[in-house]
Amino acid sequence: MKCIRHTAEQIIRKLKTAEQLIAQCTTVADVCRFIEVTQPTYHRWKQQYGGM
Repeated sequence: MKCIRHTAEQIIRKLKTAEQLIAQCTTVADVCRFIEVTQPTYHRWKQQYGGM
């Protein structure tokens, strides 16, 4: 599997999309599948970039 580095802008954009999906009662697993990241990556990003 190819390792992809995301820029801060891409991460923030994916987190905003994830927040919208979670507001629609989508599970975290489905959200991670949609934004194409693993669950640990999603939680790490949320911790680091969640306030932006």
